[in-house]
Amino acid sequence: MNIEIDKEQELKEQFEFQKQVAELEQLVKRYMTKEAISRYSNLKIVHPELALKVLVLLSQPIQSGQLNEKIGDEEFKNIL
Repeated sequence: MNIEIDKEQELKEQFEFQKQVAELEQLVKRYMTKEAISRYSNLKIVHPELALKVLVLLSQPIQSGQLNEKIGDEEFKNIL
């Protein structure tokens, strides 16, 4: 019984985490050019952990209002 509850709780936590990542991704992509989004998508496939770190890194200046222009491909490469 406890195993079922633990698995259910773990699934809920995973779902919530994925939801938060999707919201963060949606926010950050609004500040990226098409080329940068394409590079991010490729990174996400090959190195999902690194892609998540980049999302978090980029979200900080966005959320604090410090980023006012789109991130281009060259700038995205420099961040990597």
